[in-house]
Amino acid sequence: MPDAQTGASGSADEPIPHVLCDVASLAAAEAAPAGALWRLAESGRQLDANLVRIPPRTRVDTHVEPDLDVLLLVVTGHGTLGTTRGPEPLTPGSLTWLPRDSSRSLTAGQDGLSYLTVHCRRPGMRIRSRPAT
Repeated sequence: MPDAQTGASGSADEPIPHVLCDVASLAAAEAAPAGALWRLAESGRQLDANLVRIPPRTRVDTHVEPDLDVLLLVVTGHGTLGTTRGPEPLTPGSLTWLPRDSSRSLTAGQDGLSYLTVHCRRPGMRIRSRPAT
């Protein structure tokens, strides 16, 4: 029988699927700032996700992600993915795989570019004991 507080059967610590946000509404807001509009922040998660907005005609310079594959889903706007094979057009609904160790850049079109990225969670920095000598 469902629990009155959690809405599910089981303990209050049981993970429950739920809607996080409306990415289309966040990205379409006229006053949407540049940068991260939303971040996945649920405790115990195994993923990182970000909704990012790049202003019109702005570029994320060429870089390589050495550790993680990334999925990139275009939410609003248009742009270009720069790759070693040449430019790839990005339009709303484009789902792109950015494999680890791949070189890539992003350039927003005249209306800007908003996209969602999802990848395995990066471990936080840890302070470790010095090895015994």
